Amino acid sequence: MEHGEKHITVVDENGDEQLCEVLFTFESEEFGKSYVLYYPIGAEEDDNEEIEIHASSFIPAEDGQAGELQPIETEEEWDMIEEMLNTFLGEEEEEEE
Repeated sequence: MEHGEKHITVVDENGDEQLCEVLFTFESEEFGKSYVLYYPIGAEEDDNEEIEIHASSFIPAEDGQAGELQPIETEEEWDMIEEMLNTFLGEEEEEEE
């Protein structure tokens, strides 16, 4: 995983690979990590016309090796990610108007 990638392949708990579209990536100095928000390509919108967005932390790759996605570990990280997503979605809506 590198900053700026548009697609990533995620392996689920069953070992199945799924191609995902990267929504955005960002770094957090507070937690010393990089984060990626993504959703499965071809994901169906639910009844509220929303797509389920996933988040993971990652350490950017060095020497051309792929960085690995890691689970989000703390409630504080989830709060920060939710805040970043809300800011991102708010900016997207402003651009569309």
